[in-house]
Amino acid sequence: MTSRQRDHGRARRPTGFTLIELMIVVAVIAILAAIAYPSYEDAVRKSKRGQAKADLAELAQRAERFHTVRNTYVGFWETVNDGKDVQSPASGTAAYLIGMAVDAKRPNAFSLTATPQGRQAKDTRCGTLGLDQAGRKTIGGSPKPTGTVAECW
Repeated sequence: MTSRQRDHGRARRPTGFTLIELMIVVAVIAILAAIAYPSYEDAVRKSKRGQAKADLAELAQRAERFHTVRNTYVGFWETVNDGKDVQSPASGTAAYLIGMAVDAKRPNAFSLTATPQGRQAKDTRCGTLGLDQAGRKTIGGSPKPTGTVAECW
């Protein structure tokens, strides 16, 4: 029995995808990627911001211990990373650079700032994070952040 006899004279349908079907699948994937990738980048920025906040809190605690012993914050930053800015995270590519300001006229006050670097600089929601000796949290930078202190901290 030949294949023609088995099919009773019907033409066999070709198998596989048509170009239209393939283009529909590509379009659906492109739409999903256009939605998912910005959300992914936002989540990565948020996690790096969390690391910077933790690093700021840790440095503030270390500054308080220094102040407890010496009754001043003057000289603390020189004990940390030889007075140079600290990167956050500590290893790998820096997402933030953390710096400290102590005014010699006000030796019992300090200000820590975490300035976004590289891809993190696109974080227009929070910008630069700040923390002082009283635990006051701030955001800032240029352009002015679109978020609030409560959202960023």
